[in-house]
Amino acid sequence: MSDNSVKTAANDAVELTRTLLRMNTINPPGNEDQCTMYLAELLSAAGYDCRLVDFAPHRSTLVARIGGHPDKPPICFTGHVDVVPLGTVPWQHDPFDAEIVDDKLYGRGSSDMKSGVAAITVAAIAVANEIKESAGLTLIITAGEEIGCEGAFHLVGLEDVADIIGKAGALVVAEPTSNEPLVGHKGAFWLKASATGVTAHGSMPEAGDNAIYKIARAALALEDFTFSTPAHALMGQGTLNVGTARGGLNINSVPDAAEMTIDIRTVAGQDHGQIWHCLCNRMGSGIGLQTLLNLESVFTEPEDPWIRSVFARCQPLFDSPLKPKTISYFTDAAALRGPLGMPPTVILGPGEPGMAHQTDEFCYVARIGEAEKLFRHIMLDWCK
Repeated sequence: MSDNSVKTAANDAVELTRTLLRMNTINPPGNEDQCTMYLAELLSAAGYDCRLVDFAPHRSTLVARIGGHPDKPPICFTGHVDVVPLGTVPWQHDPFDAEIVDDKLYGRGSSDMKSGVAAITVAAIAVANEIKESAGLTLIITAGEEIGCEGAFHLVGLEDVADIIGKAGALVVAEPTSNEPLVGHKGAFWLKASATGVTAHGSMPEAGDNAIYKIARAALALEDFTFSTPAHALMGQGTLNVGTARGGLNINSVPDAAEMTIDIRTVAGQDHGQIWHCLCNRMGSGIGLQTLLNLESVFTEPEDPWIRSVFARCQPLFDSPLKPKTISYFTDAAALRGPLGMPPTVILGPGEPGMAHQTDEFCYVARIGEAEKLFRHIMLDWCK
């Protein structure tokens, strides 16, 4: 890439989005270091202290920091650069060509969420000189978000994580929201339930112990499961779904093993440990449980002063008054927020929520510029 194109990408969020879209970071395998190394180069040139943290070969998370003040923690922005597979339906627009048609920028990851990462980066470069003597800014650009926030969890699991990321006074997650600020998201608690039995010939079932019957009874016990906690004012009630069930080796044998997976989406105020015990009691002692994913919900009260300031910055983009909302999908904030010191958190990005993971995914070009300007204001508001 030429020096001129690098300079253009560093100052133009749309062009940087297009550059990132042309890098194939489908997860698996990821290969996110294409993006994170390139972004580190841009940010280092602007004065940021950059560190790349690998959690697998060619899979690096970028932490970039500037400024710092003993009396006030920095503001943190985060986003991910891995994308989901293309699916089986043919695309009308090449997913890695970054084509612009009718104010729509097409490509895998255009909404989810390379446009958000590009807007963060360009904004950070634009304000670097103004904030380098202030509370400062931290960027955390992760690998491996799409499959259980792998990169973020690896980062926060490091012994020296406190030195790498520090604390934050506020957190912006640039996931796709059409530039509408959101105050939280549901948690994800994924479990595998298993049952064991005794195998026998299918013609003599009385000689065996059928594990499928056990897992089937457990699944039916969850069909009308309700949570004891009240519904959340914005998030509603938690949900539970049995997503898969499997067991047995062949038709003419009594199965000695069976399992199912359970997808629970929790709201603020629900305790995952308590839910675990409720499920154990409901399904009975013969069912084993294993945690596959444990992401707590994220929520900040809309009355928080910083949240209100972000809403005020976003309001001019909308005709109607903004109202506090949450989303159902999870983000890296579930992993990062605790180690960062539980800062107030807003989810805010230029992508279209309905385009995430879709064929012919796109982001409106105009929203990328809007987001970059919003992010600059939010960064400067915090640091000044």
